[in-house]
Amino acid sequence: MSHLFLRTLRDDPADAEVASHKLLVRAGYVRRIAPGVYSWLPLGLKVLRQVERVVREEMNGIGAQEISLPALLPRDPYETTNRWTEYGPGLFRLQDRKGGDYLLGPTHEEMFALTVKGEYNSYKDFPVTLYQIQTKYRDEERPRAGILRGREFVMKDSYSFDLTDEGLTQSYQAHRDAYERIFARLGVKYVIVSATSGAMGGSASEEFLAESDAGEDTYVRCLESGYAANVEAVETLAPQAIPFDGLPGAVVHDTPDTPTIESLVTAAAQILGREVTAAETLKNILVKVRQPGGDWELLGIGIPGDREVDDKRLEASLEPAEVELLGDADFTANPFLVKGYIGPKALLDNGVRYLVDPRVVDGTSWITGADESGKHVFGLVAGRDFTPDGTIEAAEVRDGDPSPDGAGALVSARGIEIGHVFQLGRKYTDAFAVDVLGENGKPVRPTMGSYGVGVSRLVAVIAEQQHDDKGLRWPAEVAPFGVHLVIANKDDAAREGAEGLAADLDKAGVEVLLDDRKASPGVKFKDSELLGVPLVVVVGRGWAEGNVELRDRFTGESREVPVASALDEILAAVRG
Repeated sequence: MSHLFLRTLRDDPADAEVASHKLLVRAGYVRRIAPGVYSWLPLGLKVLRQVERVVREEMNGIGAQEISLPALLPRDPYETTNRWTEYGPGLFRLQDRKGGDYLLGPTHEEMFALTVKGEYNSYKDFPVTLYQIQTKYRDEERPRAGILRGREFVMKDSYSFDLTDEGLTQSYQAHRDAYERIFARLGVKYVIVSATSGAMGGSASEEFLAESDAGEDTYVRCLESGYAANVEAVETLAPQAIPFDGLPGAVVHDTPDTPTIESLVTAAAQILGREVTAAETLKNILVKVRQPGGDWELLGIGIPGDREVDDKRLEASLEPAEVELLGDADFTANPFLVKGYIGPKALLDNGVRYLVDPRVVDGTSWITGADESGKHVFGLVAGRDFTPDGTIEAAEVRDGDPSPDGAGALVSARGIEIGHVFQLGRKYTDAFAVDVLGENGKPVRPTMGSYGVGVSRLVAVIAEQQHDDKGLRWPAEVAPFGVHLVIANKDDAAREGAEGLAADLDKAGVEVLLDDRKASPGVKFKDSELLGVPLVVVVGRGWAEGNVELRDRFTGESREVPVASALDEILAAVRG
């Protein structure tokens, strides 16, 4: 350690929000260069390479072949698939000296499809799976939590090419199984949830989420059935339609000063002479949406008044369109929109597309805006008094909501996305006309799968899940060293003994971090706890009695072993 490029810090970095960020910086594993951009110092790079090794071994184990494509990519292929536009502000775009447009790759579906098109032309070449472990770039609006959400990150992305849908299913399952092995080896606690495909496109889509309160992804599960899904992918269990014959007609009431659901509920209770809940009201939210390359259009969204709009669910439902709330200028330009009193009638009469929550089924009766200031309509019945243009999953998902499989209630938790698997289908092979000669002599178009693992993010995830109040605790599979050997004795004989033990361990193939610094034992012990190597060997006061101390960083247990058998004891502990 007297030669190791390392400086540990006693204080947390000022901008750190989560434990992994604090500890990885304090322990000298990473250093911030710019928002969302980090350097990997020697210890951090060793852990990153260990994670890469595990990922690489499991990918090779399913027959995938590693290649490396550029991060600097031309515009044209992404124009072909519309993703030059669809990615929006999340894409790093740049020009070369001749004015040519390029991007820094956020993902590589286009490049892999073109690579296969350029090399293979016969059914005999398939199936094939290619992968790379490479730095990706995404212009995150709010990079946070250190390397958990950065603008530059290391990712493993792989792509399968099969000639049949059955083959794609097998490739998908092979990756899914490989991911389970990867995360088990890394000691990561995770769940597999149904997900949306987003800008990737495709059909089947699942996310691997590491369980963590620091996660940005909210997922729900049904404890009775095992159903699990990212909130963006939850499909609301819609009630049955209700016959509306005989229901009283809708009536407009004066409801002055009731622009909010809370004030409307209070007024409605006075008008009806009974208790009224927010769930009886229909809240109408106006947004504007723009398809890639298109113009902005108004969109009305109706949800029960006891729910809030979940921005992520709304954006996922409308992807790849951009979504924005209306501003004052939009309301001025559309005077039929009366803030706080918008109802379905004005939207439908003025050609504004109107989508409602799946709970708004035919026969349900609502209290909602009457499109006049200070007025609401009571008893407005869906399917009789208004017919929406369709449904949209935009409302928040809450604990206690019925599971889509009907088996019980949903409960929520937070997680960090560490892997994502997609059955892409032929979106990209269609875009580039990737055809090969089939067995019958006719052209066949391969179908694709896309599979990602956040390699650098996994370093933070492991730190997040495995740390304690003293510092990091790395599983042996990814630890930067097998043994942290601390010289806690100024005696020359003890120092020589420690160096001899380190040399013997090195010969046995164990990587050793030898703390030979001229620092106090207290400082050395605190650093050993902060750095998190799973086995700490202390050559200290016990050396004079012929003993060394073995400390387990995970359990906190320590024991003394005779110097004569120390090498064997340490090797047994390291090799499990």
